[in-house]
Amino acid sequence: MARKDYYHQPDAPKPNSLVPAVSAVVTDSDGRILLHKRSDNFLWSLPGGAMELGESVEQAVIREVKEETGFDVEVLRCTGIYSDPGHVIAFSDGEVRQQFSICFACRIVGGELSVSSESVQVRFFTREELERLDLHPAQRIRIQDFLARQERAFIR
Repeated sequence: MARKDYYHQPDAPKPNSLVPAVSAVVTDSDGRILLHKRSDNFLWSLPGGAMELGESVEQAVIREVKEETGFDVEVLRCTGIYSDPGHVIAFSDGEVRQQFSICFACRIVGGELSVSSESVQVRFFTREELERLDLHPAQRIRIQDFLARQERAFIR
């Protein structure tokens, strides 16, 4: 399903849904951050997605990372809660979702890097490489919040 992200744009459609979602900042032993290039909008992104009925937030993070990158992870901590009403996502089926996502720091405990139907590429990036990537502004904020290493989660 195709999607278009709107970020504080006056021509953005009005949202008609609010879906709990998760994302993960997964790092390797060198501190590089794992991203996947999405197959629906071709932007680099943290692994993540909508929660499914019957699962906890932690289970959703673990499932999404596995589905999109091939890695098994352990959830370490919440790094931020994101509910910016100026960020909406329009899907080709007519759904227009207001962002609501909880981001977590995770560490790899198994699995191996793989590309899924939701990704066209998966790889780790250094801080310097992240600066040059085509990232949605909301993804960049989550990464910056993670790198700030605050004692409490950011609420934006």
